[in-house]
Amino acid sequence: MTNYTQSTNFATKDALTSGDPLKIVKGTEINTEFANIAIAVATKADTASPTFTGTPSLPTGTTGVTQSFGTSSTLLATTAFVQAAFQILHPVGSIYINATNATNPGTLLGFGTWTAFGAGRVPVGFNSANALFDTAEETGGSADAITVSHNHTATVTDPTHTHSFSADQQVNPGSLYGGGPVGTTSTTTTSGASTGISVSIGTTGSTGTNANYQPYITVYMWKRTA
Repeated sequence: MTNYTQSTNFATKDALTSGDPLKIVKGTEINTEFANIAIAVATKADTASPTFTGTPSLPTGTTGVTQSFGTSSTLLATTAFVQAAFQILHPVGSIYINATNATNPGTLLGFGTWTAFGAGRVPVGFNSANALFDTAEETGGSADAITVSHNHTATVTDPTHTHSFSADQQVNPGSLYGGGPVGTTSTTTTSGASTGISVSIGTTGSTGTNANYQPYITVYMWKRTA
């Protein structure tokens, strides 16, 4: 009890000679000491269900009672409780991501076995309806853009067409003075004309190194394996 102050030094009475009135232990002295002790005790916390005030400070290495996980109250949490909570939040198979710190999460968090994960890849959500994404940790895709070989078809139509012309000619050239009849004839020809159109067909694909990336940002990723 650090705030208890003793009022009477009873040990000094032992050295006094018999008959010395100071050698006698008086009731008032005893009462004073009990009062001092009572005042000091009143400022201390009980060992059972104490209520602290001010700013209490526990000594280093203090051992507490670990509460059950999921407890939501004002009960004090031990380091074991906190560690259990972290492990529940990061079960085996969890992915830990850090933007700047490359330290293994086993060191940072204090539990589990972690391995570097997904080097050079971005994660995509599981999709049972798509064979590309229906298995956990399935990989695919390419960093290089590839155009698959293919064909182009072009059709040019130039239908047959006609050219017509008409000319006056003498039907009866032997009758120079008789004023024989003069008529006209019409001549029609049919031909197919050349269009002068040429078509070039490309069938070969092309590639581009590192040309197939989406916008990305590099981080450190770790997977908990145990």
